[in-house]
Amino acid sequence: MPLVDLDRFDFLYANRVKGMKSSATRDLMATLSRPGIISLAGGFPDTRVFGEEAFREISANVAADSAQALQYGPTSGLEGIKDVIVDVMEAEGTRAYAEDIFLTTGAQQGLDLVGKVFLDEGDAVLCEGPSYVGALNAFAAYRPRILHVPMDRAGMIPSAAREALKKARKQGIHVKFIYTVPNFQNPAGVTLAAERRLELLEIAREYDLVILEDNPYGMLRFEGEPAPTIASLEQRSGETDRVIYLGTFSKIFAPGVRLGWVHAQPGILHKINIGKQGADLCSSNLSQMLIHSYFKHADWRAYVKRLTLLYKERRDAMLDSLAEFMPNEVHWTHPEGGLFVWATLPSYIDATAMLPRAVAKNVAYVPGEGFYANGTGKNCMRLNFSFVEPDKIRRGIELLAEVVRERMELRGDLERGSRTGDRLGERRSSSAVGTDRR
Repeated sequence: MPLVDLDRFDFLYANRVKGMKSSATRDLMATLSRPGIISLAGGFPDTRVFGEEAFREISANVAADSAQALQYGPTSGLEGIKDVIVDVMEAEGTRAYAEDIFLTTGAQQGLDLVGKVFLDEGDAVLCEGPSYVGALNAFAAYRPRILHVPMDRAGMIPSAAREALKKARKQGIHVKFIYTVPNFQNPAGVTLAAERRLELLEIAREYDLVILEDNPYGMLRFEGEPAPTIASLEQRSGETDRVIYLGTFSKIFAPGVRLGWVHAQPGILHKINIGKQGADLCSSNLSQMLIHSYFKHADWRAYVKRLTLLYKERRDAMLDSLAEFMPNEVHWTHPEGGLFVWATLPSYIDATAMLPRAVAKNVAYVPGEGFYANGTGKNCMRLNFSFVEPDKIRRGIELLAEVVRERMELRGDLERGSRTGDRLGERRSSSAVGTDRR
């Protein structure tokens, strides 16, 4: 569809459209399909690991009940898939009940439905800075304020979260919920420390907020001990109503099935049910039955283990390549799992402006500013390692380092030129003064 500078129906669009932005990753897709491009941009799981034979087998199982697979289903999801989700959440140490689970068309729809249910224009969401761009885009339709809280190696900084909430309260800003990706965060790759998860719960109680725990990567751990989910910590405290947990099959099965879930208390699920009825009526029965067939009859834990071993090898290749090729002025995170590394360039380098040069050298990444609602993060970039073979990762980082060095050398040339100009100006000024003396 052609792009136009002026849309003649602009006067008819809802105000909420003004806050909606396209995802930088989505916009890159056409470029990334170009032959020869090494894409470190997308957040793609490697679905090639699943295998054709396994797919044929589960498809045959579903075909035996094709009438139900091709029919409408309940808005909240089929009962069989809810039992699967109970098992998956139990594998991460979170107690779940089928009646507290609601199926969504990907966890992305869960983000949109939570925004629809909770946010009025001018309300606020407290979240990490940087934060998952898909969440920022989902919330943007409801025109909230986004309050970014800085992170360090242990995730969101609780004292900064408290300060942001205190400031918002003084300004009369109504914060509705805290949004966090606690495990191997997208885009930064860091994990929220266990003690900070408890502190985040305390902050939510203190300010009477909901916590939206988005956990797509929790089972993709390469090293270290897993931290308890925030939902499980709330359960241990005797509460069960403050944490909304989002899960997805995109990372532990396949993103193409577009199936996720919300685990929350009944009052919240009732509102989400109404919101989903108006959106798509129900998620695909076919997808639900494919997943049910696989998780009930195959060793899904072994499949996830194969994925994590593969991703660890690629993570290691990326970290080794960054250490080998990148200038000392560049820094990056060391994720213990997940799909992403977050790189920080010298402050004077604009990663968005640099991207066309990188693509011209056949390597791509996602610029950092898209992961902030306030335009910061310009000197940062998100690098994905899950979908690219180690040798291509190494070559991609080598090419990217060349582009970074070009930018740094250009900056050096400009600074040297500026200093030379200053010295010339000083000599001219000195000569003129001397002339006056004569």
